[in-house]
Amino acid sequence: MSRGSTGESTQESMERATDGPAMKVFGLAGWSGSGKTTLICALVPELVRRGLSVSTMKHAHHSFDLDRPGKDSYEHRAAGATEVLISSTSRWAILHELRGHDEPTTQDLIDRMTPVDLLLIEGFKLEPHAKLEVHRPALGKPLLHTQDPHIVAVASDRPLPGLALPRLDLDDIPAIADFVVQHCGLKARTEGVA
Repeated sequence: MSRGSTGESTQESMERATDGPAMKVFGLAGWSGSGKTTLICALVPELVRRGLSVSTMKHAHHSFDLDRPGKDSYEHRAAGATEVLISSTSRWAILHELRGHDEPTTQDLIDRMTPVDLLLIEGFKLEPHAKLEVHRPALGKPLLHTQDPHIVAVASDRPLPGLALPRLDLDDIPAIADFVVQHCGLKARTEGVA
């Protein structure tokens, strides 16, 4: 968790600011191509099946767009609007242009999220929240945990001899969900589910 000027963690700050347990935050970090998105897409339904409310946050390393030229919302932003809210009977979204301002901090983004039981963060690998490293030795990239004390376990598709952290099988989604639930101190709400 990130530490503010008072030295408290993001989790401590969130709990102090609310009347109960705050939204838990847990990240997935790994090199491009390691399978972070695939893992999140399998992990979310497993956690939801256990009765937990889950949201996700993803970092993009470059400019991205959810909109396209010709759409009204795109034209509103192109005209100079700072925020454009799009709404329908199925969903709503706010597109916010930074217009030269600094990228918001992870905590700024978390503060904009509607509270849920668990916020899974993909990417943001340099941020100080608890993370699961997703590692595939076939990529030929080094393990990240040796440089990041906030990585609490590694999910890999191969054994990793000498690993000092818990290793989870990348294909064992229920075991990974068990680890995340236990690490975050969450309790499943569905009867008969651990």
